[in-house]
Amino acid sequence: MNNKPRNITIAAFCALLFLSIGFFISNNTRADKAETEEIVYQKLSALEARNMMNENNNFILLDVRTEEEFAESRIDGAILIPDYEIPSRAEAELDKEALIFIYCQSGKRSSSSARELIDMGFKRVYDIGGIMYWPYGVIN
Repeated sequence: MNNKPRNITIAAFCALLFLSIGFFISNNTRADKAETEEIVYQKLSALEARNMMNENNNFILLDVRTEEEFAESRIDGAILIPDYEIPSRAEAELDKEALIFIYCQSGKRSSSSARELIDMGFKRVYDIGGIMYWPYGVIN
């Protein structure tokens, strides 16, 4: 008796089974990745930030310096939430889905504030460093 047709049928069945299992695993892995995609800290140069601002009309420019520093100079259009008030004010005053650019005087407070917002669940946060490195003009 010739077993070739039977062997071919079994081989085809096994191949189809393995392909189905691989497809199932692949689709579930992609879905899991999308659901658990981690939001990470991102630092932008002034030029990168300015280009993104020019491409997006709807964003928040967040100054995390003190009220005194803000009164002395700021980037046009910025709002103020001092870094030490981020935990108590951010969720009430900022949209977690908004595009947010953060700056301070030199970059230290903006870095820690950006990380803090990300930890709080804000999704589109960019640290643009210090106003002292912003070459596009400030309001005095």
